[in-house]
Amino acid sequence: QVRFVESGGDFVQPGESLRLSCTASGFTLDYYAIGWFRQVPGKEREGVSAISTSDDSTIYADSVKGRFTISRGDDKYTVYLQMNSLKPEDTATYYCAAGRITIASMSRSGGLLARFMDYWGKGTLVSVSS
Repeated sequence: QVRFVESGGDFVQPGESLRLSCTASGFTLDYYAIGWFRQVPGKEREGVSAISTSDDSTIYADSVKGRFTISRGDDKYTVYLQMNSLKPEDTATYYCAAGRITIASMSRSGGLLARFMDYWGKGTLVSVSS
């Protein structure tokens, strides 16, 4: 059974940092992209970043480039999203997801699209407010 354990969401002030964690289990991670998406009520789910389990290549949404960094843990089944210089517009529920697609294919086919993901976590809330 595919399962994600997400953590790290919190209430912070603008300019502060958070690190989200996602630990995956229940499937073989070869040739997957694992990423983070976010969603606010009334809006579509937006891709934030993803990393390849094969070569650690990455992709970022323009809105987070230079502020967020995605990485994998030593156990290969944990993915982190380091979020620095947080802004109020980063407020959302953040979902961990995995899809059997390469980062190169995502880049050629429209980027961080939710339809590329096969498995989803339940989400963790990030709230940025003064």
